[in-house]
Amino acid sequence: MLTAEKIAFIEFMMSADVLRFGEFTTKSGRLSPYFVNTGNYKTGAQIAALGKFYAGLIKETCGDDFDAMFGPAYKGIPLACAAAGALATEYGIDKPYFFNRKEAKDHGEGGSLVGYKPKDGDKLIIIEDVITAGTAVHETMPILQGCGDVTVPHMFISVNRCEVGNVPGKTAVMQVAEEFGIQVHALITVADIREYLADKPEYASVLKLMDSYMEQYCVL
Repeated sequence: MLTAEKIAFIEFMMSADVLRFGEFTTKSGRLSPYFVNTGNYKTGAQIAALGKFYAGLIKETCGDDFDAMFGPAYKGIPLACAAAGALATEYGIDKPYFFNRKEAKDHGEGGSLVGYKPKDGDKLIIIEDVITAGTAVHETMPILQGCGDVTVPHMFISVNRCEVGNVPGKTAVMQVAEEFGIQVHALITVADIREYLADKPEYASVLKLMDSYMEQYCVL
């Protein structure tokens, strides 16, 4: 269901040139009529607004029932920082965050993690941009599991593309839930984007491409 909050987020992404329409080749080699590039967020106002969107979804989903949030390098880093800040200022939920380095630091304090240091018994949440094939999760989980006896019940993303992964009939989000027990929560889905475009006559040609793409690759 397309809510006012989802419409606001879609229009926010479009205004930041993060959600674009045209012809784009995804990592999987598919020719997509839309593309999401969170690397295009570049201003203080944008990252502050983005943090509020994420914080609202986190608050609604799990409240303060977690110990820390993790932002995978690189795009997850500003997302986790922004979400942590917004949770504190908007809802009074002051939780630590941390992220990883792509290469471990061999001087100073060393190590591959920056910020909070997880400990046994911690309940962690992951803050990311999108899931396409679930590759990032497979890279992230060994990092978190290497921190100790932790659990990761939730992951928060901007867009769920709802696309079939490497297992027929299952999306990457479904596979992540089955393999790791992580429930993935998205601010919007491809179905929300499609519903939004349906009310805009100027996107009639894009809508046809969306329908064709979703019929071929998506599981809704």
